[in-house]
Amino acid sequence: MEIASRQVLSPAYRLVLRLEIDNRPGMFARVAQRIGEMGCSLGAIDLVEATPQHTLRDVTVDCPDEGTGVRLADSLRELDGVNVRAVSDRTLLVHLGGKIEVKGRIPVRTRDELSLVYTPGVARVCRVIAADEERAWTLTMKRNAVAVVTDGTAILGLGDIGPLAGLPVMEGKAMLFAELAGVNAFPIVLGTKNPDEVIDTVVRISPGFGGINLEDIAAPACFYVERRLRELLDIPVFHDDQHGTAIVVLAALRNAAAVVGVPLASLKIVIAGAGAAGIATARLLAEAGVRAIRLCDRQGVVHSGRADINEDKRATVRDLDPSAAAGTLADAVRGAHVFIGVSGPRILSMDMLRSMARPRIVFALSNPDPEIDPIAAAPETDIFATGRSDFPNQVNNALAFPGVFRGLLDSRSSSITTRMELAAAEALAATVVAEARSAEYILPSVFDRDVVPNIAAAVAEAAAASGVARRAPRVQGLG
Repeated sequence: MEIASRQVLSPAYRLVLRLEIDNRPGMFARVAQRIGEMGCSLGAIDLVEATPQHTLRDVTVDCPDEGTGVRLADSLRELDGVNVRAVSDRTLLVHLGGKIEVKGRIPVRTRDELSLVYTPGVARVCRVIAADEERAWTLTMKRNAVAVVTDGTAILGLGDIGPLAGLPVMEGKAMLFAELAGVNAFPIVLGTKNPDEVIDTVVRISPGFGGINLEDIAAPACFYVERRLRELLDIPVFHDDQHGTAIVVLAALRNAAAVVGVPLASLKIVIAGAGAAGIATARLLAEAGVRAIRLCDRQGVVHSGRADINEDKRATVRDLDPSAAAGTLADAVRGAHVFIGVSGPRILSMDMLRSMARPRIVFALSNPDPEIDPIAAAPETDIFATGRSDFPNQVNNALAFPGVFRGLLDSRSSSITTRMELAAAEALAATVVAEARSAEYILPSVFDRDVVPNIAAAVAEAAAASGVARRAPRVQGLG
């Protein structure tokens, strides 16, 4: 039996409607009925004011999308005896004034305290650093500071919407750094799309940071920007859309393979999406031992005979799948065990899904609209994951980057290596203990307190083993 596609309600589309309702029997029931008819869910109902003539209430409603919320408000305005006084979008409200701020760590309440943290006392610290720049790691915030940098060319699934429109995402990233890992992260949005200008700007601001997190920079420029910055800087440069995605996907796939009882190396994998995330994921899976990886883009299978592919796609296929030949996504998934989607909505049909082999593992990670409807597809799979928080098995980069950078900063790493990425993925996977793993629990929650310290410790240890750590890992129990 086919399962009909259904809209999923989300707090991201939560409205607070201030409604003035005539004080007559049954009036609120009419409001509630209209909310239900529009496919929305009624939440909190708060009384603001009551008179013999009317009641004024703040009504919280979850909607499936922005358009439905607009139509709901218009529909309520049509009800006799109902006046829509105001409509507040909860998502916009929580962003008012931005989501982060900078605060001092040292109180300054007296002239004596001011003389220590600023002039004249700060001049002594400047001289110490001028004589030995390594002291900046201990005497400034450099040891715990990360720049989150974007040019605005690939913001979420919205595309090239510009740096200013990308600022809320960078603020959110900085907030997660602080909340989950205690890292001071600064959103840097650049008014240029020129990769060389991005590189030059990041190099110029780099002295004040212990690491660089590139974010939402479109492919193929992102590969060039990261590669050059890694060559030029002596601090780690990490493009989260590439390596954060790859780390979390590998961790999820390790646990998924364990649940279905098949070795990771035996899985035949198709990756839909040959941009930053797809290529990085393919390469990290290969490093982890996966032998059969087929990469697809909008034109179908990526193969060396195509004249329309860039050098990064060509090199990936040459290294990982030299026998690839022309074909469609449908051709590629037929007989495959794993589909990993980092592309766009609704590109995987139910017929294509059913052509896959068993065990059948699907990671439909396009967000907010996955490559296939989760409600219809999940019963046809052995394990199903999305990038969304409202379904089980959320594959979310926030599981990786806080712990990765905590480990990089703690070890004062000069760079990040594939060995460190593999260690991060293994630590993330191991956070879900074997006894608890199941088809609907292959990754821990973002709020699991063990995630960041486990990844950080693994990354710091791998940094030392890779020879890029400037500070030895702390021995547990010795402080």
